[in-house]
Amino acid sequence: MPPATTPKRREPKRSRPAQVAEAIKSWVVEQGLTAGDRLPGEAELMARFGMAKGTIREAMRILEAQGLIKTRTGPGGGNFVHEVSRARAKALLGNYFYFKDLTIGDIYRLRLALEPELAASLAGTLDEDTLARLEENISEYAEPSQTLEEEAAQHVASLRFHALLAEQSDNPLLGFIIDFMVNLLSDLTVHRHLYEPPNAELWRRGTDYQTRLVMALRAGDAGAARAIMTAHMETAWGLMRGQEVRMMQRFIKE
Repeated sequence: MPPATTPKRREPKRSRPAQVAEAIKSWVVEQGLTAGDRLPGEAELMARFGMAKGTIREAMRILEAQGLIKTRTGPGGGNFVHEVSRARAKALLGNYFYFKDLTIGDIYRLRLALEPELAASLAGTLDEDTLARLEENISEYAEPSQTLEEEAAQHVASLRFHALLAEQSDNPLLGFIIDFMVNLLSDLTVHRHLYEPPNAELWRRGTDYQTRLVMALRAGDAGAARAIMTAHMETAWGLMRGQEVRMMQRFIKE
């Protein structure tokens, strides 16, 4: 008997408006249009893509929902190319993971692979204003928290340190991925109460690593920056995993 094979799962066929929306996106790229440029009117789009008015209108609604076009009414109105903001992109991608059972390990495996290299690439490249912003961020949790609310705020602020670094990357994809992971971890920490109970070791070691990292970045020492960030990620992973386990134990008891 021939070996059993599993039939390939077919992708659902796109509706006609969805196909037209993709064609318009390709056309925008081919024409070199950028954010703020006006798109052709409805009649011209109908003629260009050979589609009825209803199909064109639905395609434009799809593009607007995706954040790729902006519709303005009144004099001078019309449809304009719109650049999706980083905040909107993170929110949309976060929706995809909303029902995924992500763990601390899922996030930290990626952080450990990416953030040390980001730190090394930034050594000696940051101006004093940026370094001062990083130091100012650290000052927000320079002292241990006194309440659970303050503990949660310090967790979020300490993660913002990494988002500030991600903003400085000359690789927009790398910067976005790290920024997204930081945002995801921040939401996960608050949603699952991973700041309970307060972890003095996590606060102390995290603050020390970030302080030493700023020193290495200022000195232009890429090797030290990479090593410090690696140790920071490994330590935070282990300690946050402990917080995750304690949270699950509390949940089971309740």
